[in-house]
Amino acid sequence: MSLADRVPSLTVRLRRVYGDQADNALRALEAEFADLLREPAPIDQPPTAPSAPRWDERDVVLITYADQLSTEGGEPSPLVTLREWLVEQGLDDLLSTVHLLPFCPYSSDDGFSVIDYLAVDPASGTWEDIAALGEPFELMFDLVLNHISQQSEWYAAYKRGEPPYDQFFIEADPALDYSLVTRPRSLPLLTPVETSRGPRYVWTTFSADQIDLNYGDPALLARMLRILVEYARRGARIVRFDAVAFLWKRLGTTCLHLPETHELVKLMRDVLAALTPRTLVLTETNVPHAENVSYFGEVSPTTGEADEAHMVYQFSLPPLLLEAFLSGDATALRDWLTDLAPPPPGCTFFNFTASHDGVGVRPLEGLVSEERLAAMVEAVKQRGAIVNTRRKPDGSDAPYELCVAYFSALAPETPDDDLHVRRFLSSQAVMLALRGMPAPYFQSLVGAPNDIAGAEASGIARRINRRKYERAELDGLLTPGTVQRRVFDGYRDLLAKRIAEPAFHPDAPQRVVDTGNPAVLAFERVSLDGERRLLVLCNVAATDELADLPDPYRDATDLLAGVTMEGGATSSLTPGQTLWLAPR
Repeated sequence: MSLADRVPSLTVRLRRVYGDQADNALRALEAEFADLLREPAPIDQPPTAPSAPRWDERDVVLITYADQLSTEGGEPSPLVTLREWLVEQGLDDLLSTVHLLPFCPYSSDDGFSVIDYLAVDPASGTWEDIAALGEPFELMFDLVLNHISQQSEWYAAYKRGEPPYDQFFIEADPALDYSLVTRPRSLPLLTPVETSRGPRYVWTTFSADQIDLNYGDPALLARMLRILVEYARRGARIVRFDAVAFLWKRLGTTCLHLPETHELVKLMRDVLAALTPRTLVLTETNVPHAENVSYFGEVSPTTGEADEAHMVYQFSLPPLLLEAFLSGDATALRDWLTDLAPPPPGCTFFNFTASHDGVGVRPLEGLVSEERLAAMVEAVKQRGAIVNTRRKPDGSDAPYELCVAYFSALAPETPDDDLHVRRFLSSQAVMLALRGMPAPYFQSLVGAPNDIAGAEASGIARRINRRKYERAELDGLLTPGTVQRRVFDGYRDLLAKRIAEPAFHPDAPQRVVDTGNPAVLAFERVSLDGERRLLVLCNVAATDELADLPDPYRDATDLLAGVTMEGGATSSLTPGQTLWLAPR
């Protein structure tokens, strides 16, 4: 059976992308998948019944590096050490999935400049170690789609002029006008390179070490699709499409979110659905909300579901939640949640507050005023943040992301450990309770503060929130009574209570509730069967605040504190306090 037979939409999608070169593209894909197509369909891990739900309230994803934890002497490998530590801490009962950030050999950007897509960095471990991690947990992998390392064999072969690699990269004329191209960095877009054919300039969206791939070449698409399927075959329940918005380039446009890019994401989803049907697509697009959710695609009249990404990052959440706590005013966050349309059928949001990247501020566009944005940037600078910038079309630079540990970003103006821990855990309680699939970051799980020394020593601003530990060192930081231990214990308690609540199913309805107080955010979640409802209240202010309560919650139990609330029309919340109220 051919790939086109397995994927009925394939020829149509290839025609939309490649036009009269669609037949060549189909031949390239058929050749790349010839050996797999001889296997029985599907070629998935243990098959999932079509009627099985994609996710439920027990789904929580831990974001972590493969080499996050190491052992003195290097044995066992970091991947084995990570698995052992997570299980010993009981996190296999609280987390469904582990997201391993890029674990391939790399040359820069802490993994996002991949040298070999199908190898595991020996400094982290082996494919066998990843398979072992996949026993207590589901797995999520990164596919760095947009670019590859200049130290890769693909790029070396390109410089030698060897086919098919001579077409795998985008050559460009520096004399042309690139002013419309969206720039995520304050770095040159084009990078000079010496080749066997003489000097050339190649497209480098993110850095000179990260060479953009040419999806205008069908052979490159075929190779990347095969890698995607291999990731699914090696255990990836979710594949994160890194920097996917930049895939297709056409001069005279922004080169962002072009129709061909969306069509390629749909094509990749269709191939996975046919060959590895349990694998989910998550797109990473750190852009304003309306652009971000465009990656859900369109609802298919055939399936009744959206046809592009199964999940998109909720990129507006981290900066809005942070801004609310720093300003003491939840209005912008509340207004955004009020206007937030539910995901289309078959889709959900991927909720987070922190990750390996900084807190992006482009997703605040149109949601907060320039004055409030400036105030937030200044506030996080006072808490040790480093601000990365992007190049605007007029040549000026603007804030792009705030490099800061989320725990440090939420420090009170006057040092107060109790308030600091409470504010931080409240931010996580809100994230865990929102509609969608939640994803805590390892640094947040253990309450890690800014790693200023790491950022300064490396000269890499993002290292401020990428600290890695020897296991014995981390265990020492988590001794009873320390601030980090208080965060860790509090976070585990939040997770245990979250996964027990059917009202927190990713698809369960969500409704913003007016509390009569701009400092108190409130929203309600209702289980899919309508039998269970919860009201989430969060005081973002540094003072005690009152909140109006809807009728069902005037006689309720706070699941977080485990106490029964006295009946009344209002509730008093201490600074930084969050309640999960269940009617009695």
